[in-house]
Amino acid sequence: MQFTKSHSFRFLGIYSTCLVAVVFAVGAAAAEPNRPLMREFIGLNGHTVQFKPDLYQPVARLVRDYHPVEWDLGTNTSEAAPFPFAKNRVDWSRVYGSWTAKEWNVDVCLMFDHIKPEKWRNLEADARAYGKAFAREFGPSGKRKLVESVEIGNEPGNWSDADYTRIYRAMAEGVREGDSKLRIATCNLSAGKSGKYDKSVECLAKLPDLVDVLNVHTYAMLENWPTWRRSFPEDPRLPKYLKDVEDLCRWRDAHAAGKPIWVTEFGYDSSTKTADKKSSDSKWVGVTDEQQAQWLVRSLLVFSAMPVERAYIYFFNDNDKPSFHASSGITRNFQPKPSFHALAQLQRALGDYRFENIVTNEPGHLRIQQYRHGASPAKSMWVVWAPSGTDQSFALKLKNFPGKLVKLEAMTTRPESDSQSSPKIPQNALSSYDMKVTESPLYMFFEN
Repeated sequence: MQFTKSHSFRFLGIYSTCLVAVVFAVGAAAAEPNRPLMREFIGLNGHTVQFKPDLYQPVARLVRDYHPVEWDLGTNTSEAAPFPFAKNRVDWSRVYGSWTAKEWNVDVCLMFDHIKPEKWRNLEADARAYGKAFAREFGPSGKRKLVESVEIGNEPGNWSDADYTRIYRAMAEGVREGDSKLRIATCNLSAGKSGKYDKSVECLAKLPDLVDVLNVHTYAMLENWPTWRRSFPEDPRLPKYLKDVEDLCRWRDAHAAGKPIWVTEFGYDSSTKTADKKSSDSKWVGVTDEQQAQWLVRSLLVFSAMPVERAYIYFFNDNDKPSFHASSGITRNFQPKPSFHALAQLQRALGDYRFENIVTNEPGHLRIQQYRHGASPAKSMWVVWAPSGTDQSFALKLKNFPGKLVKLEAMTTRPESDSQSSPKIPQNALSSYDMKVTESPLYMFFEN
């Protein structure tokens, strides 16, 4: 938004009562040993003074801020920012301090995108000085100790590749000098050529020592303007959604082994209103609130099975506007949408678990992923869902569990305080379980 290594194979007996046939699991990719816990994986995009750190605590602990560099530097880029204040008098120590006080891990996207290269008095010198001053003030070993990482640029498509490389090198060198512990991430990258909202990896290919994290934005767009129609995350028709992430992972493995990849934007628009037929957004198509909840949760599950370190949801809040990127919030006018409750449940249920392997993946029909508890390896989980956008459901008998089935939770779109019944565990669930598979994931908890 502008503003694998080793593999292990095993079989799981699955009996589909709707087909009365035996289906076996496909080969499942084993988890890498450094997979993050889900509470270290799920992030949320916020924005400066508008973000409410206490409200969103149930959903995530990673927050990404859109930080306008022009607020800090104004029209004279050679004049240092009066940190901890911006030149427009926003107090960053108060903003980020209120977030860290609520135990958020802060990633700051330094958006210089709207300061054109020719508007900088001395681009290299000014950018280097700014990076150094920001790191010294807010970095993890700096004066304030409020920011864990910075991204140099958001979607600087209006900058040439050469100019982006210039400012990235200068600002990153300043950050390194100011606080070597402050992690440096790129802008939105493409493994191919630069585009309107991304920069090619080739812009930074010769700066490996100044890159700590590779960054990518991705949206499940079936169509662009004028409909901006999106689809479910596993849809094989999507030309870019998972493919862009996979392409960057492949480039990383070939040219920057060991560098983590963050998906710092993904999301879905859901509004209660219809587009104004007389406006430029007249043909805009959103998703339902329930689909937003299902598809955000499933996107996080799918991303967790990829060699990705973090994934940040776009966006934290919206004002219910039926237009592109204007209703992507998990709250509407700061009131939780169904997606908020589904994501809070995901964080609560899977927060202490990490992805282990894909048990089965039948495109358009059935997907099961296994997670293991970070502190108690005897505890594991399956997440089961129908990876489709057709609102399908079917009966299924699951067998050969990784332990004793001790708890079931169906995905909810209601507050945790609401009375809601979880699926009951039958007496014969030690060996099998008859269930209804839907587009809403089912969480199955096991213990050895």
